[in-house]
Amino acid sequence: MRSSACGRSHAATPAARSPKTLISMGSNLNVDAELKHILGEVLSLGDRADRYTAGTALLGSLPELDSMAVVSLITTIEERFGIVVGDDEISAQTFETFGSLSDFVQQKLDA
Repeated sequence: MRSSACGRSHAATPAARSPKTLISMGSNLNVDAELKHILGEVLSLGDRADRYTAGTALLGSLPELDSMAVVSLITTIEERFGIVVGDDEISAQTFETFGSLSDFVQQKLDA
């Protein structure tokens, strides 16, 4: 495990993570559906997240999305999608809308 500048720990590779939390990269991955589930779970939004579209504002519009919640979201996204998010990759634009967050995760998966 390595620690990032903001104190989050990362596994050296996605393979080091628990197989139960990884989404199979070989499957027909539905990033939006999984992100909605993650947002609902981490932010305790219930089914509100199910109605999110690409244009749904997140950062600055959801009182639940504070700095600690962002760290929890990133950690959960890393675990569920088997990706590593570097501190230098995190910006307000990433969390601006549901679509920008989805695009970010998809880009990480495609890399």
